Amino acid sequence: GKPWSAVMGRNIPPVQDIQQKLTDLQTRVVVPLDELKDINKRMNAGERASRHAKKEMIEANLRLVISIAKKYTNRGLQFLDLIQEGNIGLMKAVDKFEYRRGYKFSTYATWWIRQAITRSIADQARTIRIPVHMIETINKMNRISRQHLQEFGFEPDASILAEKMEIPEDKIRKIMKIAKEPISMETPIGDDDDSHLGDFIEDSANTAPIDAAMQAGLRDVVKDILDSLTPREAKVLRMRFGIEMSTDHTLEEVGKQFDVTRERIRQIEAKALRKLKHPSRSDKLRSFIDTM
Repeated sequence: GKPWSAVMGRNIPPVQDIQQKLTDLQTRVVVPLDELKDINKRMNAGERASRHAKKEMIEANLRLVISIAKKYTNRGLQFLDLIQEGNIGLMKAVDKFEYRRGYKFSTYATWWIRQAITRSIADQARTIRIPVHMIETINKMNRISRQHLQEFGFEPDASILAEKMEIPEDKIRKIMKIAKEPISMETPIGDDDDSHLGDFIEDSANTAPIDAAMQAGLRDVVKDILDSLTPREAKVLRMRFGIEMSTDHTLEEVGKQFDVTRERIRQIEAKALRKLKHPSRSDKLRSFIDTM
């Protein structure tokens, strides 16, 4: 073979170049070379630990993927494919999750898992033409369902919707089934190839995962805080500020509900608001206020 001196001679310039770069780096950051090596070593160790933590977090939440995937069977994808798509969503959730925000990881991950699964189903699904009048009916049904949920605290069943919409119950059930199916935003509407489902849906309906998680977390915190008040105080605040309701109410309206004067309602409201200022309650909301 070639003499070692010739091999060394060819490699000396690159080695010297690397040494010079290290020296320049040491001069720029004003940190000794040994300390730079130690920092690099710790960074590599941190990266390995991060990868390991992500792997553990994914494995710990695989059951969540399976439980969500079960709800989307018989929609055009095999169960194992649903799980695979859900796992992709879970990995995105792990990468993007920020624990300092204060919301639960399961809430955040659920959004990403569902999005990944439904998007995959929509991509695989056959193109279905939906009559324009059906879209209008679905929108009306969803609007009535939201109002009922806000007013009574539970979603209406088919019989309630049938009564409110003046439509036969069996037809309501068919509409509910269509409404639950994940459909691509590119699905043609009516006979016009230029109209798609996405044209009928407001952009504001597409909530980002971080916002969805924060909203869910905020709802839970508000419910916990209101539950710590007396039932009367909690209901007064809910009615006055429209919490879990379609609209807020005046002092007179709340007074009629409790069969007391508007002045009595004002006193109950003032007392409840004073209670909310206590750190045991107000501190729970602070993390949400700071991120708005």
